[in-house]
Amino acid sequence: MEAPQIPENEDKRLEVLKSYSILDSLPEEEYDAITKIASSICNTSIALVSIVDEDRQWFKSTYGIDATETPREVSFCAHSILNPNELFVINDARKDKRFSDNPLTVNAPNVIFYAGAPLNSSEGFPLGTLCVIDSKPHELSENQRESLLLLSKQVVALLELRKKNKQLELSNQKVTKLNEQLNNFASRLTHDLKSPINGISFLLDVLKQDYISIFENTEAEEYLTLISDRIVYVDNLINEILNYSKVTSENIIYENVKLKDLLDKIVKNIDFENKIFLNTSNLNIEVYSSSIGLVQVFQNLISNSRKFYDEDRSEITIKYTEDLDFYYFTYEDNGPGIEEKYWKKVFDMFETLDSKNNNSTGVGLATVKSIINRLGGKIELKKRDNDEKGVCFYFYISKKENILLTKKD
Repeated sequence: MEAPQIPENEDKRLEVLKSYSILDSLPEEEYDAITKIASSICNTSIALVSIVDEDRQWFKSTYGIDATETPREVSFCAHSILNPNELFVINDARKDKRFSDNPLTVNAPNVIFYAGAPLNSSEGFPLGTLCVIDSKPHELSENQRESLLLLSKQVVALLELRKKNKQLELSNQKVTKLNEQLNNFASRLTHDLKSPINGISFLLDVLKQDYISIFENTEAEEYLTLISDRIVYVDNLINEILNYSKVTSENIIYENVKLKDLLDKIVKNIDFENKIFLNTSNLNIEVYSSSIGLVQVFQNLISNSRKFYDEDRSEITIKYTEDLDFYYFTYEDNGPGIEEKYWKKVFDMFETLDSKNNNSTGVGLATVKSIINRLGGKIELKKRDNDEKGVCFYFYISKKENILLTKKD
């Protein structure tokens, strides 16, 4: 018997092999289907997906045999990987000096016929073989040879897919961990910053109420007002950054949402001066989506309409349609609108267009865009019909059952 030689690039080959995390993994139906097909096509009693490790050959899939591994020194496949670009065939091992007294030939499973098709990595390193085995002499036709090689390519495709899925899983775990850290950081930051901000705000109120006679009609009164405005801005910024970190990291929970009720509650909670008019009579519908996500989206849009309106009242119109895949919304108001050159810019973090509004943080619309993207949709600005004054946001979100299947451009 001749023990198989060690490939010159063995260290690198083993390094690549380990990157697949395939050794000692559990059985998988996809591989078992291929060994069964290979055995049937080649008319042999045994078929294996064999991976050649440092000192053993390990079987990812077996058909017609119960073994899980054998020593590398007696492995036929360890010979096969020395010629990674061709089919390795032994028609009768009893007549081949390399295998005639091999324990696998002399004893069970009595490997007399062997044919191994290479399993080469994307870098060209041989990982093992898809092999067919029989206990009697045998020959493969050209069609059988070609079929075995094609099936080996399918095994490699499964290995590559499995590797990419593992890498994606690790990446997702890292992203999840980073999101958790970001969420914790945002929560701590909010707590640590809000306490001194609340303290400063309280002191400002004391100065305004108890010492108004000293500051009234002086430059100091203007400074107090400016400080107060800046405190409101910082407080808004902290809250909106916290909201942004939450919607980009938390899991989405889907439920039935009554759109009219949701919008009415938002208006009631932010319209203290009765300056918002939103007719929800045509929105008495129910959608299956994220209630928290929709609240964040519409609350940000309606708050912006309330903040920037320049008429006696803010008039808002929301139109809704749907098809098999998406819910569609058009949001319009009668405010000053947004110049077309800024339509993409307004969705960027910390971008603000109105220098007159000192409390605008530039986070709200970035949050809206992030939520809609997570719901499988897209948002953009459009012109209103008949070039009417005001803003027009057009967006859609995917219905839950289609969110992972399709995404509209």
